[in-house]
Amino acid sequence: MTHSQQHQRPHVVVLGGGFAGLSAVRALRKAPVDVTVVDRNAYNTFQPLLYQVATAGLNPGDITYFLRSVHAGQANMRFSKGAVSSLDPAARTVLLDSGTELRFDYLVIATGMTTNFFGVPGAEEHALALYTRDQALAVRDRMFTGLEGAVRRGQPDDLRTVVVGGGATGVEMAGTLAELRNSGLSTLYPELDIERTHITLVEMAPQLLSPFSERSQTYTADALRRRGVQLRLNTTVKEVRADGVIVNDGELIPAGLVVWASGIKAPDDVAEWGVPQGASGRIEVGPDMRVRGFDHVFAAGDIALTPDGLPQLAQPALQGGRHAGEQIARLVADEQTEPFHYSDKGIMATIGRSAAVAEITHLPTITGFPAWAIWIGIHVISLLG
Repeated sequence: MTHSQQHQRPHVVVLGGGFAGLSAVRALRKAPVDVTVVDRNAYNTFQPLLYQVATAGLNPGDITYFLRSVHAGQANMRFSKGAVSSLDPAARTVLLDSGTELRFDYLVIATGMTTNFFGVPGAEEHALALYTRDQALAVRDRMFTGLEGAVRRGQPDDLRTVVVGGGATGVEMAGTLAELRNSGLSTLYPELDIERTHITLVEMAPQLLSPFSERSQTYTADALRRRGVQLRLNTTVKEVRADGVIVNDGELIPAGLVVWASGIKAPDDVAEWGVPQGASGRIEVGPDMRVRGFDHVFAAGDIALTPDGLPQLAQPALQGGRHAGEQIARLVADEQTEPFHYSDKGIMATIGRSAAVAEITHLPTITGFPAWAIWIGIHVISLLG
């Protein structure tokens, strides 16, 4: 018996238990459907704070949520742990690596993205990404293993970290590493000379935080420099090696740790799912979030390429996932779908303690401690929610 034969009501399969996936699930809470959430992990990860796990500011359990717990507040939801082995949207079947076959009446693809190394030689082998909990823990382990090794050897060489990518993740990672060095290293590792510990942020654009205003970009660069972060703007990484990165002019920037925060793309296996793909492999959707060519398949979150090209951030994922769930409820009720309208609430990034930038819709740009306080408040509320 296949999984679908157990369902008498319309069966909705949601691939991915992230922001978009869970938002779609919650939108179906009162709908006369049965929902199965599929994820390769048993937990949801609050990705905006992965850098805090990577730098030991938070533990993994602080930013993860047990996906089966959703069922406690939503009786029509079930969870199935596994990765997608194959997907046939026309036949309405999903096969998991566990051998479980799920048949669906409606499907929401919200699997998220994976790291894009852009074909840079050595990047996938030598750089550490920061998109999943496991990757954050790998960064953390590599960093502290390197520090312990330096203590044992008497710090024969300077300690160097390179962060590649000047978006929000790269900025937050570099700023937090600098604060760890400036405020915590002498206490945790009194044997080490903090003056011989270096953090470099490499960005190919002439500025950091490209989606932000010039004021925010300038404030961010100044705040990082005050914390001792060396900025290498207009600089392209050509190769990553075990001992550092080679940049556009052939220069080697030495590093014992390279953190890659430079971009994301769709997982390679999405190309085998028979759905239309656009830039970075994202799945093309129409105005109502339905995948082009399929009336019963939706996509939301980072994996979805909307007609107006929404940014790959938490708010578009939350709102897009909710809209997908609401449209499925409308279809079940024999109603027409409605187009998705994104409500832009703004963008924020933190550089470190008491330093952040916030560009909130209908408000002037906010920097410094007020922006940091807003950032803290929103993230605490989001975690509790």
